[in-house]
Amino acid sequence: MPHLKTWGAVFALAVACTSAALAQPAGQVEFARGVGFAQSAGQTPRTLGQGLALQAGDRLTTAEGAYAIVKLQDGTQMTVRPNSDILIQQYEYKQNAENNSLVLQLLRGGFRAITGLINKSTPGAARVITATATIGIRGTDFDARICATDCKAESAKVPDPARSNMVLASAKLVTLLGEASVVDATGTRRRVVPGGSVYPGDVVETGVGATAVFAFRDESRVTIGANTRFKVDSFVFDQASPREGRFLVSLLQGSMRALTGLIGKANQRNVGFTTATSTIGIRGTGLDMDCSSEGSCSFFTWLGAIEVTPNGQTALQVLEAGQGLFVSRDEVRVLAAPTLGDLPRPDEVKVDMQQLFSAAALPEGTEGLYVFVRDGHIEITTASEVLQLGRGEAGFAGANGDAVRPLRIPLFLDFDIIPRPDSKNQQLRGVLNDAGVRSVNQCRG
Repeated sequence: MPHLKTWGAVFALAVACTSAALAQPAGQVEFARGVGFAQSAGQTPRTLGQGLALQAGDRLTTAEGAYAIVKLQDGTQMTVRPNSDILIQQYEYKQNAENNSLVLQLLRGGFRAITGLINKSTPGAARVITATATIGIRGTDFDARICATDCKAESAKVPDPARSNMVLASAKLVTLLGEASVVDATGTRRRVVPGGSVYPGDVVETGVGATAVFAFRDESRVTIGANTRFKVDSFVFDQASPREGRFLVSLLQGSMRALTGLIGKANQRNVGFTTATSTIGIRGTGLDMDCSSEGSCSFFTWLGAIEVTPNGQTALQVLEAGQGLFVSRDEVRVLAAPTLGDLPRPDEVKVDMQQLFSAAALPEGTEGLYVFVRDGHIEITTASEVLQLGRGEAGFAGANGDAVRPLRIPLFLDFDIIPRPDSKNQQLRGVLNDAGVRSVNQCRG
């Protein structure tokens, strides 16, 4: 019997070692300051230090004043904040694989992250689970933090005023069938999913068989069809002064059904559409535009009226509701029927403008989950609500299921002294932070 007990212990140890060996490699620690540990279930804690290997199932904890910067295999970088507890619940990454995934469980504290290839190749493959909400990561640069009383105390130490939590996006994607992407002014392409943002200068492109509906901040909406390219040339809107707004877009190729919003109602001259063959002015309207790759376009009005001016001409043609026009380089003729009846009219699509764009008053440092997005797209989902956040936006989720965009960016987020994962001279930054020295070159967020 003693021999059986000995062999049983050896077998149990072998199983434990085999399980550890088979765990998915996740990454390693690039920098650590203060006391912190990584621990797999049933294993001895390992001190966080430069070069320490991490694996799926590891639980990362940091003490008061301590933080660690980790880098995962797909290039994701993360600063684990002081007094934090994070579980790498799931991590699977292989180059060009379709089942890559990253699931973190934020139990306490927070982190600052710059996501890697998992998000870029498969939007929706990464998320963060907390007690109050799930954070869906769509390829982004963001901070997440669970606040008790500590955040309010940190904000009280900041002498600067809080700045407005403005939605910078011109429009956000409401519904999508198929695939769509956005190319920004620098030529960088990104996948866009429902809730994703479009900014001035962006070109939206849809794939084969795709249909997408976008809502603009001024309540304008557009439905675009398959194989379409449209550009947001200029969009300016302030709820307090819609007459000073500007809405200018170009349909480069494909099909679009558009409904103008508050800018058009306040000042029709500041709304315009451009195609390869014509420019279109509006009179508070709903219109269809259908442009072929050869450059010909069909226009049809289903609400209000539009003014069509073919390129090279000074005379415009007014189309009332139920009227259409075909314009090519060689021909202009009347259309008796619309050509885009298979695409949903944007005014018939349900849009939750509050979820996409609105903000609500929130006392500084209210206890709950906070997310600040420096770039990209985050979706916060509670038991009862969904909040979409884009570049420069902060969001909050409370224990009661509320998910809101605060009117102002919380000071503890905007002036976070814990280094971002891509910061240089980490050791020097840590010493300065301990001394209470705030860099004059420090950027908010």
